[in-house]
Order: sequence, then C-alpha cells, then structure tokens
Amino acid sequence: MRQTPRRAPRRDANEREIIDALEAIGASVVQGGPLDLIVGYRGSNYIMEVKDGSKPPSKRKLTSSEQEFIDGWEGRADVVESIDEAFAVLGVRA
Repeated sequence: MRQTPRRAPRRDANEREIIDALEAIGASVVQGGPLDLIVGYRGSNYIMEVKDGSKPPSKRKLTSSEQEFIDGWEGRADVVESIDEAFAVLGVRA
C-alpha cells in the first residue's frame, strides 16, 4: 500500500487525555504514523485517529490522506472522539 507523506499533524484538544487514559490501563501508545495513535494492548495493535467530539461535524471530517489510508488499510483503523470510544476499540469498559 502506498502512503502519501503526512504533514505534521495538528493535535486535537482531547488527544492528550485519551493517551493518558490508555496508558493508565496499561496500553503502549505512540503518536504519529498514518493516523494519530498506534496503540498496543494485551498483545494486539490498534490504529486510531482522534477527532474532537466537541467540534462541529465539519471540523471532525477525516482529511483526504486519513480517508485514503483507512480505505486502503487491510487491518483495523478506528476513529475515536472520546476515552470511552478508545476503550471500546480495545474492548475495555470505562
């Protein structure tokens, strides 16, 4: 899969709190890559794109490169807007 280089991403306001919550339950988290977060949890890997749920829908749209990556990725890639959604991806109850 060919990937268009990504510019330095703007960080959503809720990204840090999601990272802190994931790390608090024992997940490994790396920022960056084709989407915002690469998360390792209990032997599995997850790719997450964080969007700020407090913004209007037009401000939460995926960029063309984010959508291109998700459409071409043969694995799992999730868009999350909250800690609860990030935990749900991992199968963890908040």
